[in-house]
Amino acid sequence: MKEIEKITLFYEISNALNESLDLEKSLYNVLNIFSESMGMVRGTVSILNPLRNEISIEIAHGISKSAMRKGKYKLGEGITGKVIQTGKAVTIPKISEEPQFLDRTDSRKTKKGEEISFICVPVKKGKQVIGAISVDKPYDASYSLTEGKKFLSIVATMIATQVINLETIRTEKKKLKEENVRLRNELENKYQFTNIIGNSNKMREVFQMISQVSRSNTTVLIRGESGTGKELVANSIHYNSHRAKQPFVKVNCAALPTNLIESELFGHEKGAFTGAIKQRQGKFELANKGTIFLDEIGSIDMEVQVKFLRVLQEKEFERVGGHSTIKTDVRIIAATNKNLEQGVEEETFRGDLYYRLNVFPIYLPPLRERKTDVLLLANCFLEKYSKENSKNIKRLSTPAIDMIMSYHWPGNVRELENCIERAVLLCEEGVIHGYHLPPTLQTGIESGTLPSRSLEDAIANLEREMIIDALKNTRGNISQAAAMLDTTVRKFSYKANKFGLSYHDYR
Repeated sequence: MKEIEKITLFYEISNALNESLDLEKSLYNVLNIFSESMGMVRGTVSILNPLRNEISIEIAHGISKSAMRKGKYKLGEGITGKVIQTGKAVTIPKISEEPQFLDRTDSRKTKKGEEISFICVPVKKGKQVIGAISVDKPYDASYSLTEGKKFLSIVATMIATQVINLETIRTEKKKLKEENVRLRNELENKYQFTNIIGNSNKMREVFQMISQVSRSNTTVLIRGESGTGKELVANSIHYNSHRAKQPFVKVNCAALPTNLIESELFGHEKGAFTGAIKQRQGKFELANKGTIFLDEIGSIDMEVQVKFLRVLQEKEFERVGGHSTIKTDVRIIAATNKNLEQGVEEETFRGDLYYRLNVFPIYLPPLRERKTDVLLLANCFLEKYSKENSKNIKRLSTPAIDMIMSYHWPGNVRELENCIERAVLLCEEGVIHGYHLPPTLQTGIESGTLPSRSLEDAIANLEREMIIDALKNTRGNISQAAAMLDTTVRKFSYKANKFGLSYHDYR
């Protein structure tokens, strides 16, 4: 090959490597240049996986994808394996005369009398060999394999950065895939409906309904006050359905401005309105094959309700500013804390949309209607936030339990969780006391826990609570209880009798 031809080839290869951001496409283009200039019939770029000491073909010319999948070698195995192991290039005039040539891809079946020459050179990152580039060309006695090896070695240096990046991307893709699988498994475990806390009869009914509806494609309407756990139920329905491995898209309708909610749900075309500089997919497109959760559905505008109704009925829509109809296969779960029936009467919510959404309603009771779950939830949150904040808080004191149980919880489970988190942050002991709880719970008028109007009664009430707490901790052992309160058994017994407390009740 003349010098001017080499320079021209290097220029073409350099352009091929720089003209595309797609690394694989760039390397394919380089192999195509080899095919045209060197008479190459097959070419490969192989990469070493250092963790498994396995070499695999990443880019190939003249080899089918099925053959590429067969082209895997251990380090040191075959010609390619030895080139990567030793870092030294190899030329073979006739592969039929080389016993170490494996032809693992089974792609070199030639006609009788035809011979193939093979050149393989290492691709290096500094002194480390990360892969190899190989070329098959028809045997030509006049062709200098030594010159071919030099030429290919220069090209290997040129493409080294591309191969390094390709290997990095491949590794990152694998890590991301593994991380994606791990996160999906975590989500599925986290949102099992058995993880929703509650033993009350009303919550058992909710669990049963979740179990029944999860296996279907039915539209679900979750109703309940703010903070009752509507989003948690929606998560449980999705991750226990056959769509669990598909997208789960959440939209808070109340958080979106009226003029943007249509674009957010259905997407828009480029130039549809000021600021629409490019086409954008909506939430319904992103949720295709999966589930979309529409929180605060009662907040959407009447005009958007018409389009939303069409999606529910026909499973199709158009982007804002678009004319083509887009089909979508999506399950809809909606949630609201509003009275939709009243909205229908006042004509702020479409009646036909209400009846289409209200196929399978699930009502989440407020916390004040499930008092038996309050302490269960409080202990769960105590354990969670103690662990998060690296604190060794074991329990709630009796006065704190009384305050929690007496409060009406207008903010429901969310308010209870926030209260316990705050108490954990304030507490520097092993027990949450009443004074660690928010002022709302400590106010007698608000919580109904004000013990008395006089100082004497307040002191007596505190003594009584301390004696009860001591008897609980010692399981009715008066001697240990007295020692715990740093008093004598006689004084302890006197006080206990005064308040009508018997140690037998705590054994």
